[in-house]
Amino acid sequence: MSVTGLPHEFIPAINFSERVGVAGPDILLMHYTGVPTPEFAIDILTNGEREVSCHYLVHQDGRIVHMVDEDKRAWHAGKASWEGAGDINSRSIGIEICNPGHGEHYHDFPDSQIDAVIALSKDIIARHAILPRHVLAHSDVAPGRKIDPGEKFPWARLADQGVGLWVEPAPIVDGKVLQEGASGDDVVVLQRNLAACGYGIAVTGSYDGETATMVRAFQLHFRPELCDGRADVSTVATLDDVLAAQSA
Repeated sequence: MSVTGLPHEFIPAINFSERVGVAGPDILLMHYTGVPTPEFAIDILTNGEREVSCHYLVHQDGRIVHMVDEDKRAWHAGKASWEGAGDINSRSIGIEICNPGHGEHYHDFPDSQIDAVIALSKDIIARHAILPRHVLAHSDVAPGRKIDPGEKFPWARLADQGVGLWVEPAPIVDGKVLQEGASGDDVVVLQRNLAACGYGIAVTGSYDGETATMVRAFQLHFRPELCDGRADVSTVATLDDVLAAQSA
């Protein structure tokens, strides 16, 4: 299966398997490559010893590389979960977007690249009836272990074109902040809401390191202006708005 109506090249990956326990993919998962060059990324994604792969790779100039057919289980998510279910590889189609990643060379995603991601994503979504709430970041399904595609990824622009779910983040203002060491009912509500959103968090009533990690993952996607793992007024309000949008 290929991308209808889009120019691309085919560079086959050898690391893939059959999907398990699903009728087909219901998640579209965004990654950045996190390495200095596209050539290095392609080498990693086609190297049998690396045991990783993806369905598509998008160059900075918008060129799309098809690597694994959509009916197959590419190996891009790793240990991950969403909405209480694991084996995200069986449930998802993975797009790797060329960007060196966090560090000295992390940069904005070029317009040509995002235009291609949008076109590719719309094509995939139409084929598989993927819900907006299931267009996700690698950091959503593997918080802490992964932070890509990161706070520079333009989720709002994608949503404007019908790809994914986005709400305007609540403004950052002074007010109550939940952070590591906090406990009680407010923390319970926060954890329940993160779990309802899809994040794999236990409801303990204690704002521990895991909770901070989940909050940062939420911020990386939905409140990218400040991703510090602290549940400030803006984060809590934005989470409420995301939940409302998911159920609309």
